[in-house]
This record gives sequence, C-alpha cells and structure tokens, in this order.
Amino acid sequence: MNSESLAEKHITRLCVNLNIEVPEKIRVSLGSAIAIGLLSGRLDASPTTAYLMTYREGKCLANCGFCPQARKSRSRADMLSRVSWPAFPTKQVLKKLAETAEKRGIKRICIQSLNYPEVFNHLQALVKAFSQNTKVPISVSCQPLNPENIKRLAEAGAERIGIPLDAATEEVFNKVKGLAAGGPYEMKRQLTLLEEAVKIFGKGKVSTHLIVGLGETEKEMVYMIQKCVDMGVLPALFAFTPVAGTALENMRQPPIQRYRRIQLARHLITCGITRAENIDFNGEGCITSFGVDVQTLKQVVESGTPFQTSGCPNCNRPYYNEKPSGPIYNYPKPLNAEEIKRVFEELALTRVL
Repeated sequence: MNSESLAEKHITRLCVNLNIEVPEKIRVSLGSAIAIGLLSGRLDASPTTAYLMTYREGKCLANCGFCPQARKSRSRADMLSRVSWPAFPTKQVLKKLAETAEKRGIKRICIQSLNYPEVFNHLQALVKAFSQNTKVPISVSCQPLNPENIKRLAEAGAERIGIPLDAATEEVFNKVKGLAAGGPYEMKRQLTLLEEAVKIFGKGKVSTHLIVGLGETEKEMVYMIQKCVDMGVLPALFAFTPVAGTALENMRQPPIQRYRRIQLARHLITCGITRAENIDFNGEGCITSFGVDVQTLKQVVESGTPFQTSGCPNCNRPYYNEKPSGPIYNYPKPLNAEEIKRVFEELALTRVL
C-alpha cells in the first residue's frame, strides 16, 4: 500500500470519527509550496514554517481594509498580503509534509483561516489530520469568536494559537477591520478572546499580529505591545503593505526608520529588558529613548535579532511585507554585518541613545 493511499484512508477515518468533512483543498503560500516540493522554483530565503490557508470559493466574510481576502476587496482570491497562495488537494499537501518536512527544514506548520460559517469544522479536521501525520508542531491563526472554538483547536492538536488584533488602538481597529469597515470584529472582544486563549493554551503559547502603519503613533503601538506581553500574549510585528484592490491600497508603507524603532522596542519589552513606561516619546508620539543603557542597546542591535521576523518559533515569513530588493522590514534569516550596519543607520541611534 503506497503512502498516498494511507493518507487518503487516514483522512477518511478522521471524517468518520469527527463527523466532519475535511476540506478537499487547501491553499499553500508560494514559498512553502516550493519548499515542500509541490512546485518547482528558486527561493532566495526558504521558509522554515509551512504556511497553509483554508480554502473556500469566494472571499472572507470579514472586510479588513488591508486584506486581499476581504469581502469587498477587488484583489485576486489567491493573495494574502503580497504573497500568492495557490490551492492544492489537501491529501497531496498532507502527503508532501509527512514525507519532506524534516529533510526540507520545515519546523512548524501554520494554518491561517478565512472567516466563513464552516471554518472551525475545517480547522479542527485539518489540525487533526496534520498533527497525526507529521511530527511538526502546529500553529493556527484564526478568529475564534468564542472560547469553545479555542478549546476545539487545542484538543485537535494545535500547539499554539494566534488571534490577530492588527491595530494598536480601538479607533484604528474600528476603521480598518471593525464596524466602520463593515467588519464583524470589536477590539474589546478580541482582547477577551486572547485572555481566554491564554487560559487554554498557556502563557507564551498565544500570539497576536500587530500591523505598523495603520494610523497609530509609535507610543500607541509600544503600549499595545506591553499590554499583550502583560497578558501572556506574544505580539508579532508586520509592516502595513498596500495591495492593489484593497480598501487601503493607496496608503503608504511605514517609514523604515519608524518600523525599526518599534521592532527594537518590541524586542526589549518581550525580553523583559525594558517596559513601555520606561520608554520616552516626543510630542508626536515618536520614540526618543528606549529606557536602557547605551551598552545594552548597542549589544541588542548588534545581535540583529530584533529585526528578524517575529512570531511563533521558527516563523520567518520570507518577503511577506517586502520585495527581495528591499527595504527589508522583517529579515527572514540572521542579519549579516552589512545588514546590521544598515539597521544602525536606519535607527539613527545617535538621536536615541
């Protein structure tokens, strides 16, 4: 009996046992598809996480202004941020990951989801199938809507869960993904669900996404990062990326200097080296000092770590926010000496030490 038929039989058995239907298709980010052998191609930086996304005909029921998958978006249905996500048979993806994850350097599976009525049945079945057929830890990024859905994913085998906030303030949240945007989300509810997720998964096993450049100040973003850390939630930073066809397609990406300051502040806060209340800001809410001594700050910057992709362990999201030609907002691998030198210049450290 070949491995494909084993995978097929296992999925069929899961369907019967769970009384749910495993979706026939799943989307795979282009880089992940190349990395695990579903497609041929050259990768400048290979993903260390296999990024998957639930598949449905049509767009998400939510209407986030930055997202190509938004209900009213005119963007392609296979796009998320600036990355394309072709669809494959679920059984084929399961088979490839079971066979190749370890030898191809895949150390995590991240299943991202749209918002639609059947999504948690699909997520539960997908997590169960991948967790029982691979040894790779699984993260799920979703909008759970209630604590019961969070429990279902933990019971199915998810090791971590991410519940995106995206915005740093309630005002920005409402404009870009809440009621004012025609979306179903409320920031207070999202924060409550993050607290519930920490109770179920534990501190350090829950993450959230924060997008820099949606209209917040640096001070507002820093204080939201601190709030997340105090809740036991790991905040992952993204740079806003305009995508044609979205409601925010005409907004610009944040200046790289601003993003670097927030990256550095995030690292210092998540590592317990400083706190938001120790960081100084000017009248416009821009960081003017980080609340740490000069030597510590230099050592942290020289490590390059704050400027690599943040998120779950082994998440590097190559070129999710940027073109390979740059500027690179989140480096997908350790920085070399030239890149660290550039970061020092972007931070303009003589003004913040």
